[in-house]
Amino acid sequence: MSESNAESELSDGLSGIVMDDLLSRHRRERKDLQAKIQALKKSAPKNDKKKRKEIMEEVTRMESDLEKKQATELVEVEKEKQTQQQRQNENPNEKQKNVDDVLCNGDDEEDANGTTQRVTKAQKRRDKKAREARQREEDIRVAAEEAKFAPKAIEGRAIQSKLLERQLTLHSISSDGDCLYNAVRHQLSQKGLPTYSVQELRKETANYIRAHKDSLICYMTNPKTGDLLSDAEFENYCELLHTTPAWGGQIELKALSSILKVPIEVLQAEGPPTVQGADEFSGPNLLITYHRHMYSLGEHYNSSVPIVQV
Repeated sequence: MSESNAESELSDGLSGIVMDDLLSRHRRERKDLQAKIQALKKSAPKNDKKKRKEIMEEVTRMESDLEKKQATELVEVEKEKQTQQQRQNENPNEKQKNVDDVLCNGDDEEDANGTTQRVTKAQKRRDKKAREARQREEDIRVAAEEAKFAPKAIEGRAIQSKLLERQLTLHSISSDGDCLYNAVRHQLSQKGLPTYSVQELRKETANYIRAHKDSLICYMTNPKTGDLLSDAEFENYCELLHTTPAWGGQIELKALSSILKVPIEVLQAEGPPTVQGADEFSGPNLLITYHRHMYSLGEHYNSSVPIVQV
């Protein structure tokens, strides 16, 4: 075996990624990202629609980039592991003989009978790689097991199960502050109903809430104090709804149902679905899903589509 081949095998051993280090780094990266996201959210001017939208788009991109990067690294580790195993399985006896010939300056050890046993550097590397491979497999198993019981995974399985009962599956909507309106728009398209832009839906929703202030104000409180919104706070709420990517909730769902004259059903992991406009309008219902744990930013809405029968 040539010196260059021996160096190649040594390089293979040094290039293996230790999985526990990788998983630890991934946890630090996710923690750092959450801190950056919180800082970005706090820096967003409440009345600067353009700036808030840019920040929301940046947050979505950062989350997506990190998920793709970490997934790619995990795949690369698995590929490296398979490549190393394949190398070891290809004529291992001849490889051992050749490596021993090249690395003849390995350490000697004595067995129980006092017989000297030659332990080459290559053998030590193989032993170390085997230990690391076993540790990586265990880390992957533990990480996969922990992921099954993460709030996001539990919630996702529950919602998918409820959708499956209706022969439906999830349709992902971008997490950009407009998810409620885009989920409703997608459902309108699915049902063959007239659709509108996000800006049109936001404008009409804000106008509806202003027009029905007397009946809605009792449900609208200041998130910091818990007190009902003052007149100034109410008007600011409507203005932000109209001009920024402000998140929507039950009040906006009520408004959208009345504006579109169609029931809007919201499916969630826990509890029965809620339906806005069920007593006022006939179906078909627009069916969207509500998620508490899908993204670190908080609440999110997705849409649904029929399962394609093969």
